[in-house]
Amino acid sequence: MQQETVRETVLSDTEKNLIKQRNLTQKIIIWSISENIKSTAFDINVKFNQGGYTMKKRLFSVLLATAMVASMAVGCGSDKKASSDSGDTKKTESTEKKTESNQILFNGSSTLAPVITSIATDFFDTYGTWDAYDSSLPKEDIAIYVSAGGSGQGTKAVIDGTSTFGMVARSVKDEEKEAIKDEKEYQVGIDALTIAVNPENPVTGVLDDLSTEQIVSLFSGKYATWKDLDPSLPDEKVVVITRDINGGAHEVFQKNIMGDTEVSSEAIQASSMGELVQDIIDNKYAIGYASFGVANQNAGKVVTLKVNGVEPTKENIIDGSYIIQRPLLIVGSGDPTDVQQAFLDVILGETGQKTVEDMGFIPMK
Repeated sequence: MQQETVRETVLSDTEKNLIKQRNLTQKIIIWSISENIKSTAFDINVKFNQGGYTMKKRLFSVLLATAMVASMAVGCGSDKKASSDSGDTKKTESTEKKTESNQILFNGSSTLAPVITSIATDFFDTYGTWDAYDSSLPKEDIAIYVSAGGSGQGTKAVIDGTSTFGMVARSVKDEEKEAIKDEKEYQVGIDALTIAVNPENPVTGVLDDLSTEQIVSLFSGKYATWKDLDPSLPDEKVVVITRDINGGAHEVFQKNIMGDTEVSSEAIQASSMGELVQDIIDNKYAIGYASFGVANQNAGKVVTLKVNGVEPTKENIIDGSYIIQRPLLIVGSGDPTDVQQAFLDVILGETGQKTVEDMGFIPMK
């Protein structure tokens, strides 16, 4: 097996000591094909390579063989081009393999991926093997793979049988539910889309509230400059940042705000929610719809505005008065195996829900 080359991470003395004490080749490998997630948007290091990137939290040693990259390409790569001629056969074979190996594969939402990664990391650090968590489970290393490529890719991976679970940051569509055999949903938390700008944007000193009509005008390009929004603002181009069409955020924003009006063709499409927020941080005149959780993780680096007079707070999101909200879901097919159920219990239990809250989202408990 060929070891993949990654740039060296600067570690603290504590982390170096821990590394010496562990056999890091048995760590969970977190593999993702989705491009350009920015590490500053969440507390997980991101290492880039030509075909994708590897996510790790502090101590992760990354060992990715060429064979692994090839085998994961169907599940985590360009699914749009994959032929469906032998879909049923592939689905059966893939399901059998993941059950036999006791590996768990997550694919989908770039908003939810860091949450699942963090929970998986802590879970492995605590137990290492499945039987250490529950003596009735196999005496095997915990192996959990997380791939971020958008909510649409998450449901497709479950439909194709190339992933154990899909991570979805929106409601599951009726056609997706029909396509997934014995579809199961597990709600991890609640998120919302905040209208976010750079703290240095002069709009923050003039307006703290935007109407739906104003938001549509900004994102559609009707307001080409900030001066079009308010004559006291500078005649600077409005830089619109959105998620690409694979992201759950794109669909939620289109449905709840834009309606039949399309987002400007000049909008910058970020490949992940982390990248979207980082683009706002990097551009003084940018505006985008930032995840409530990711915006909380970057408090002070972005400013969120009210929508129709309602502030994006936990209370307003829960009671529905803030209108741009969405569920954070894990979607599966059929009843989970004992190993899968064990990790689902962790995600939905006290430990996992605390991580959901710590990362800025609204937990279910």
